[in-house]
Formats: sequence, structure tokens, C-alpha cells
Amino acid sequence: MGVCPIRDRARRSIPFQRSRRSVNPATALPENPLHDTVASATKTRRKRGPSLSRRIGQKGSVFQQGQSAWNPQALSYGRYWYDTPLGRRRRVVSLGNGLTRAAACRKLHEHIQAAGVNKTETLLSITSPGQTFCEQAEVWLASLPTRRRHPVKPATVCGWRHQLDKWILPTLGSRHLSEVGNGALRELIDVMTKGGLSPKTIVNYSQVPKMVVASALNADGEPLYPRTWNNDFIGLPIVRKEEQYRPTITEMEVNEVLKSNPRRESVLFALLAGTGLRAGEVLALKSTDFSGDFRVLHVSRSVWKGREQAPKTPAAIRDIDIAEPLAAVVQAYSEGRTGLLFTTRSGRPLSQRNVHRAAGHALHAFRRFRTEVLRRARVPEDLIGMWLGHTRKTVTDLYADGLKNDLQWRREWCEKVGLGFSVGLFGAINQTTPVLQEAA
Repeated sequence: MGVCPIRDRARRSIPFQRSRRSVNPATALPENPLHDTVASATKTRRKRGPSLSRRIGQKGSVFQQGQSAWNPQALSYGRYWYDTPLGRRRRVVSLGNGLTRAAACRKLHEHIQAAGVNKTETLLSITSPGQTFCEQAEVWLASLPTRRRHPVKPATVCGWRHQLDKWILPTLGSRHLSEVGNGALRELIDVMTKGGLSPKTIVNYSQVPKMVVASALNADGEPLYPRTWNNDFIGLPIVRKEEQYRPTITEMEVNEVLKSNPRRESVLFALLAGTGLRAGEVLALKSTDFSGDFRVLHVSRSVWKGREQAPKTPAAIRDIDIAEPLAAVVQAYSEGRTGLLFTTRSGRPLSQRNVHRAAGHALHAFRRFRTEVLRRARVPEDLIGMWLGHTRKTVTDLYADGLKNDLQWRREWCEKVGLGFSVGLFGAINQTTPVLQEAA
């Protein structure tokens, strides 16, 4: 039987269809040889990746003790696993009573979320090696003097080093940073309290562990171990200002110190009591720091352990007006001396420990004495802050910054205040002969 060529040609032009179902031309896909491959790829179900929250026990469970069935009036508990440097451990928390099972589950979930148990950052920070408190403390101390913002003076670093070695590291040194929280700080405060430290000292020492933990940062500068410190839980002492010990010295005691010491120490103590200088500032004085008549002293340096350094704060770089009797004494003492005014026989700066021993009083007591003298004379607070080197605190203080250039106004107040102690013990102040006898 023959085939019609026209009908055969039309049959070959119709595309092959796998299904006999009618195809809507409006929704039909265009002819694409890769269509079958793309369709089959989209149908493949993607496998879920690893997740901390899907680990066994990571979501936690709730339970009640001694109950065969859930009792909303009974006390509810939650338990879950958390990571530590030594592996996973189970933690049990109390959820309270009056909760249904669903409410208890929600409360436990909120607790786990707040604790950050299922966060990747928490796991990485805990399991990372070399993150003990002792190691981080060394890194923190080494960074303090060289950091760009607010570098710390060597004296402060030395004090923090002593606190770490004496009290903090024996208690917290071997612990991982993730374990140094409110509970660990509470143990440290208990140790310091039993050791007989004063409340103010305990408060100061407790700041060091907080700074060490806060110094551990990730690549973005965010803290690896954020903490919310609870002072009530850790038992931090309350320090009342009226109970703090602030040693000072009286006029009679100043006169006795000047009378009982050799010339070098007496001039040094007179400068401390008559100007309010800090101990390190007076040990760094040179004759070139004074004006021609020795009535104005420019403070620009300090000495600590025989080394010159910048003063305590930027505000400590200042000018101090000196009363005429004391200026004459210092001028007579500095004649013929080059370099530092107060040195040993070998030319080294005096030790603060030896000066303290010669005074018989805390050297900062002379600074408090000068502050009391200025307050009794009703000296303006702007001038007191400038002479003592205190930082300006208000915008008004910044606006009145130009007062420091009014030399006549400053000198009038300086003469009005005086010294607050007698300079007759120095002998004839207008002579160039030694004012007091040298130390033997």
C-alpha cells in the first residue's frame, strides 16, 4: 500500500511528544535540549549542613522531680549540654513553678538563647587553644604601654603586675577565659577578703580581671567573652568616701619635717608643700624649669624608678606660681647645680622610697596639705585645678582656659595665699650660702 508523500511530510514536521496530554501553548516551555537536565537538578533535595542546635541535648529538656505526670504546681527544671575546654558538660537550671510543659520549654529555650550556647562564636572561643587567663594577662600587660590610645604609664603597669602576681593569678591564672565570670570573681573577692585587704583595695583589684577578660577580641575587634558583671552576686564591697583613709599633714608637722632633715630633703619637702607637686614631678625638676626670678615653675616631666617620662596626664603639664619666700630658697639652692636638682652623690635621681622614709609621711600628704591651704584662702577653682594639674571637667572650664595666661592675676592670688608654713627654718633666704647643711 503506498504512502501519500504530502501526509508523510506533515507527520515528520510534528515534534515528538512523550505524553498524550494536551499542552497549553501559553505555558509550554520552549524547546531546550538541556531542559530535562535542569528539571532533574532542581528536584534534588539539598542536604542540611551541620548545626550546633541539632546536636543531641543541645535544645535541652524539661523535667520535674518526683512527679509521674506533669504537675503545673510543682517546681520545673531544665537541662542542656554546653561546651567547655575539657568537653561538653550538662547544666541544670531551675525554671520555677506554675508552668505548663510548653511554658517550661519556652522558658528553657529563652535561657539557652541568652546564654549563647548554640552560637558558633561561643564554640570557637571556648575550644581555641592558648586562651588561659594567665596567658591573656601577659598579652594585655604587654600592650598597655604601646597602644595608640591612652598608653598606660609604667608605674600603673607595675602596680597591676603586682596585683596579678600576688592575688589574682594564684586564683584565676590556670582557668580558661570562658570560665572567668561572676562565679570566678566571687571566689577571688572571698580570697582577698580573707587576706585582710581593705574594701577600697578589693574594689581596685577586682577591676584588673575585668579588663583582662575584656581585652580578648576577635578579628573585628569585638569581645570574645562579653560579660555582664553582677556586683551584688560577686559580693563587691561598698566603699564610702568618708571611710577612706587619706593621710594628710599639718602645718606643725611640715615645719618639723623641714627642721629635722638635711638641706637637700628640706628644699624638696618645701617644694612639695608649697606647690602641690607630685613626688615624681619634684624629683624631675631642673633649674631650667624655673623662670628667671624662680617665681614660675613649668612642669613638663616626671621621674619613676630613675627614668624620665611624661607627667601623669596631659593636664599635668602646667605652670605653677611660687610664693616669693620659697622662690628665694629654691634659687639659692640651685646655684651651681646643673641637671636634676635632687640627686644622689653619683648624680642619679633620688628614690621615692628613700624620700618617703626621710619624710616620715606619705609624699602625697604634702599635696593634700597644699590643696587645703588653697581652699582656706578661697582661691578660684580654675586656678586650683591649674596649679595642681587636674583635668578640666566641664565646658565652662574650657571656656576659662585663657585665665592661665593672666600672670598678674595668678601672682596676686599666689601672694595672697602664701605657703601655709614657715620658711624661717631655712635661714637667710637672700644669701647664696647653703640654706641648710648638707647630708653627712
